[in-house]
Amino acid sequence: MNQEPALVGGASLRPAYPGIPSVTDGSGAVVWVETHVSQGACAYPITPSTNMGVGYAQAVANGARNLWGERLVFIEPESEHSSASAAEGFALAGGRVTNFTSGQGLVLMKEVLYTISGKRLPVVFHIGARALTSQSLNIHAGHDDVMAVADTGWGMLFARNAQEVADLALIARRAAEETGTPFFNVQDGFLTTHTLESVRLPEPELMREFVGPPGRRLLNLMDPAYAMQSGPVQNQDSYMKGKIAQRWFYDRVETALVRAMDEFWAASGRRCALVDPYLMDGAQYAIVAMGSMAETAMATAAYMRRERALPCGVVTVTSFRPFPGRQLVAALQRCRRVAVIERMDNPLAESNPLGAELKAAFADALLGHPGYPKVACAPEVFCGCAGLGGRDVRPGDLVAAFDNLVAGAKRYFVLGIDHPAALERRSDPDVRPPGAFSMRGYSVGGYGSVTTNRMIASLVAEMLGLNVQAFPLYGSEKKGLPTNYFLTAAAEPMRAHCELEHVEFVPLNNVNAFALGNPLGGIARHGAVFVQTSETEPQRVWQGVPGYARRIIREKELRVLYLDAARIAAEVSSRRDLQVRMQGVVLLGVFLRSMPYLREHAMAEDELFGRVEKAVRHYFGRQGEQVVKDNMVCVRRGFDELKEVPPALIMRETGADALAPAAGE
Repeated sequence: MNQEPALVGGASLRPAYPGIPSVTDGSGAVVWVETHVSQGACAYPITPSTNMGVGYAQAVANGARNLWGERLVFIEPESEHSSASAAEGFALAGGRVTNFTSGQGLVLMKEVLYTISGKRLPVVFHIGARALTSQSLNIHAGHDDVMAVADTGWGMLFARNAQEVADLALIARRAAEETGTPFFNVQDGFLTTHTLESVRLPEPELMREFVGPPGRRLLNLMDPAYAMQSGPVQNQDSYMKGKIAQRWFYDRVETALVRAMDEFWAASGRRCALVDPYLMDGAQYAIVAMGSMAETAMATAAYMRRERALPCGVVTVTSFRPFPGRQLVAALQRCRRVAVIERMDNPLAESNPLGAELKAAFADALLGHPGYPKVACAPEVFCGCAGLGGRDVRPGDLVAAFDNLVAGAKRYFVLGIDHPAALERRSDPDVRPPGAFSMRGYSVGGYGSVTTNRMIASLVAEMLGLNVQAFPLYGSEKKGLPTNYFLTAAAEPMRAHCELEHVEFVPLNNVNAFALGNPLGGIARHGAVFVQTSETEPQRVWQGVPGYARRIIREKELRVLYLDAARIAAEVSSRRDLQVRMQGVVLLGVFLRSMPYLREHAMAEDELFGRVEKAVRHYFGRQGEQVVKDNMVCVRRGFDELKEVPPALIMRETGADALAPAAGE
C-alpha cells in the first residue's frame, strides 16, 4: 500500500481521512469494515477465514449496529454452499451482505457463485486464500482456491497486507454496487489473515461517505410491488442472449474500480491501483506477483538495487479480475526478462494463471489491439511457483529468482524446495527496515506464547509509535507440539512476509529447542537469548546450554537471560486451567526488560505498567478481574526477577564447548 498524500495539480494535500492508528491482522481489518458497512453475513467459515466469521458473530452477539443504526445479522447455515445461497437470497432482497471462506469451502460454493454474478448481485466475499487438498490436506496459504473460481464472473482483488485488506474491502464494495458485479477481497491465509501489523483503519465517517447507505444503490428484487423474474429456465433461443448481455455490466467494471481507487486515495492518502509498479524506472528485470509475496519481492528488489546495482523492480497485480492487461504491458514493456511467481501450480496448462494472462496481454499488444501500448517486442517471460501450502518464501529465494532472470536459465522454476526445477538459495539477505528489532521465539502450543506475542506487538506500537509485524508459525498440530512466533518493530513498515532469520532476541520457552536444530541461527551480534529454566544458579544454567550454542553465544557476545516462568505461573495463577498459558505471559515482562527501545525512551515504570494493564484487560478482561490481576503479577515478576548469566562466566571455555553442533547450525 502506497501511503502517499493525494496529489491535486501536482500539489500534495493533507487527506481528510488519514485513518485511525491501530494494530490488527487481516481478519480484524475485515471485521472492522464489514461490521460498519454491511447489514449481515451469511457464512460457514473454514480455516483460515474463521477469525473473520468469529469476529463478526461476536459483534452481532454484542448487539452491534452498522453506520446507519441497523442491527447486524449473522446466519450460519449447514455448509459453505448453503452460506453462499443464503447470501444470494439476502442480496436478492436488497441487503448488503458479506461472507468469509477459504479453500474447499470456496470451491464448494462455485455453483452458487455463477448465479450470484449472473443475477448481478453486488456482494463482497472475503477470502483467506488457502491451498486445496490434493495429494494431502493443507490449511495454509495458496491461490488454488481463488483460481478455481476465477471464471465465475466476480471481481478479484488481492491484498498484500492488513492495511490493503481494509482499504480494498471498501473499494470492492463501492465498485461492486456501482456495477452490479460481486467481488472477492482476497488475502493470503495465515500470512495475512493472522499476521498483526500496524494499520490505519478507515474512519466511520470515511466509510459512511465512501460506500453510502445500503439503499442508495441496492435493489430489492423480491419486492412484490415491482415484480420481476430471476433465475428462469432459458432454452436455445434465449440463454446466449442473456449471457452476452452481461457484458454491458462487465465493460463498466474497470472504469468504476479505478474511479473508486482514485477517490479513496484522495480521501485517505492511501493509494491502491490495478497494478503497482515498484522501482520500475530503468528496470531490465522484474518480478510479477500477487498477495503478500509481492511485498517480500519489493524488499528484495530494493536490496538488489542498493547492494548489487541490479536494474530490477517488482510489479504487484492487485486486480486479477478485471485483468489489467494494458497496465501490465505499460509497466513491463521495457524489461528484458520478467518472472511471474505464483502460489499455485497447474502442470497441464500452458502456464499458471497469472503467467498465461500476462503472455496473452503482450500478444494483444504486439498485434496492435486498441488501448494497448505500441510495443515492438515483448520481454522473455519466466514462470515460477513458490509458497504453496504456506511454504516460506524468503528474500534469498527471490534473490535467486532475480539471478535466474539475469542468467536466462530456467524458464520454469520453483523456490524453496529441493527439486530439479528449483533455484538454489545461496544467500538470505536482511531486508528489514533500518533499526529494526526482531524476535524469534520457540515454544509449545498451548503455553500462551502466541497471545503474548500479540500483546507485545500492540504495546510496542502504542507506547513507542513503531510499526510492528507479529505472526505465529501455525501448523495443523494441536496443543503440546513446537510453535514458533515472530515479531518485528521498526520505524518503517516491515515488508517481508516470511519466517525471521535475522533477529536480535531469541526467547526459548522450551529448552528442547536446542535439541531440535539451531535456534540461534541468524541472531545479531550483541543480541540476547532467554532460557526458560528451573535452575537458579547461573553456573548451572550455563552448563545446560549445549556446546555448539555456547560457541555461538561467545562468538557473537550474546547476553544469556534466564527465569523460571513455569514456577511463577504456578505460584500466581488462581485458575489451574490457565497456569500453563501464564508462562507465556511472564515472557511479556522478560521482553519489556530486554527491549532496547524502552531503555532508550526511559519510560517510567508506572506509565509502562499502566499501558500493560490496558493491553492485559483487552485480551483477558472477559475472564474476570482475578485473571487480569494474575496476569499483571506474572508480567511484573517476569520484569523484576529476570536474571543474566555473567559475561565472565560465558567467556570461560570448558570441554563441553567442543561438542558437535546441532543439526542446522
